[in-house]
Amino acid sequence: MKKIYIYVFLTGMLFGSMEVALKIGGATFNPIQLTFIRFLIGGLFLLPFAIGDIRKRKIKLSKSDLGYLFILGLICICFSMVLFQIGLMGINASLAALIFSINPVFTMVFAHFIVHEKFTKKKAIALTISIIGLIIVMNPQKLVSGESNIWFLLLTLVAAIAFGLYTAYGKKKIGKIGGVAQNSFSFLMGSGVLLVILFVSGQPVFQGVSLKNAPLLFYLGVCVTGIGYYFYLKTVEIAGPSTASVAFFIKPMVAPIFAFIILGEAITLNIGIGLIFILFGSFVNLTDGDKLVRMFRMERVFYRQ
Repeated sequence: MKKIYIYVFLTGMLFGSMEVALKIGGATFNPIQLTFIRFLIGGLFLLPFAIGDIRKRKIKLSKSDLGYLFILGLICICFSMVLFQIGLMGINASLAALIFSINPVFTMVFAHFIVHEKFTKKKAIALTISIIGLIIVMNPQKLVSGESNIWFLLLTLVAAIAFGLYTAYGKKKIGKIGGVAQNSFSFLMGSGVLLVILFVSGQPVFQGVSLKNAPLLFYLGVCVTGIGYYFYLKTVEIAGPSTASVAFFIKPMVAPIFAFIILGEAITLNIGIGLIFILFGSFVNLTDGDKLVRMFRMERVFYRQ
């Protein structure tokens, strides 16, 4: 259990620092280039573990499996992560982190249609609470007044929705391929597509990489994208997806703190209130629905007495 707690904590801390690191990296690299570099590094870091897991499972990847991994790479790397990087450059890192943290509730919706997971009342409640938190965080008053750029907010939201689709679609064959192999191969395939896009459009590929920003790229590629996903997937393997999802409970709590300390971003009242709703939505999603109902009934009986 100590190992599981360490995995979940480190995953939450690494994922929680992601937006700040990406914000800093975005000042040097364009969105497609930075996304390509970090997922190339992350995919290569996971590759030895992926190959070892494939051999341990004694499976051979078919053309159908490769096509499935390619689609995962397109959804996650080429669509979700590129849009997220673009959106992040137009809004605060803490705001982007909170918006992206609600991706598990979108996973529930997509999983209902893709892998036929039942969409229960508890999940509907979690979705509603999280969306309320999202609206508060995005601050409609600033949107109406033009203080916030709605397009960057929408791009970040679409990125979160797409990541939810990636997670749900990834459940189709994760039992056969394994989480580490599935992520490593899809990361590398997605990076390959971005490499072609960079070449065709005449954009820089590795230009701008230097000893000065090498530590940042190492942190993004190896620590966040490589080690972060490895810890997350090991938790899924050992304790199940519900326990692993606690990392997305930690992320929105630490991300505003990192943004405040490193980037000097203020923690506003909207972010504080929205965070409470998002965390409560995540709590409802992670908690057994029948237990919540029983707790609510017990409280009613107690107050009547």
